[in-house]
Amino acid sequence: MSQLLKKVLASAMVAGSLFAVGATQTTQAATPQDLAGRNIVLVHGAFADGSSWSKVIPLLEAHGAHVVAVQNPLSSLADDVAATQRVIDAQTGPVVLVGHSWAGAVITQAGNDDKVKSLVYVAAFAPDNGQSISDVLKGLPAPAWTNQLRKDSAGNLTLTTDAVIHQFAQDLPPAQARIIAATQGPWASTAIDDKVTTAAWHAKPSAFVIADHDHMIDPHLQAKMAAEIGATVTHVNASHVEMVSQPAAVAAAIIAAAKKVN
Repeated sequence: MSQLLKKVLASAMVAGSLFAVGATQTTQAATPQDLAGRNIVLVHGAFADGSSWSKVIPLLEAHGAHVVAVQNPLSSLADDVAATQRVIDAQTGPVVLVGHSWAGAVITQAGNDDKVKSLVYVAAFAPDNGQSISDVLKGLPAPAWTNQLRKDSAGNLTLTTDAVIHQFAQDLPPAQARIIAATQGPWASTAIDDKVTTAAWHAKPSAFVIADHDHMIDPHLQAKMAAEIGATVTHVNASHVEMVSQPAAVAAAIIAAAKKVN
């Protein structure tokens, strides 16, 4: 190889390395660490587990937030609140508490902890003092998915695969929805009657991410609850599992809420 060719190749390698470094720095600079020092605790709903937040977590961490997903036993409101409380206790600094679906009731109760500075409801229930999910739904027509519930010998509920594909996660590819169906967490049938004692949203700022194509919790009911709690509202063109099908939109709403926390 000629000396001239060696010099040309060496120069190209150096230029390529500089470009790669510059690209990395640009990528890093594109995501400000504006949530450093804040803790975001994510609480999953019925028929799910902590992995339901897997697409949202890296988007929040990219902003410097410390993120933890609770693994709820789904055995009662008290048990799920206790599991969430243990995670809150382990945090240092302010907490933004986020709940999906059934976990709206969980964060409504657990959010009374002094560390919790903000609540984010993601296609979730937002009960008031002394209310259960049954109370919230009283007088409303039963959605189609309730006919697809299956109860096991311990009284725990799961959804049929068909219900997950067409009602729970209808905007996901069927193969992905089938995985959700296969890994779903059984939900105690008695939990729907467990009552919140003190609703934290009376004292804490809240945000609500409404799933506009939700077949599990009527979007109109979501909008009604959001108005009742005085929440900042974001609409997402998604099914009930909006954090799976539209993670960027859900993460953006959580980030906006977290930025207001000192």
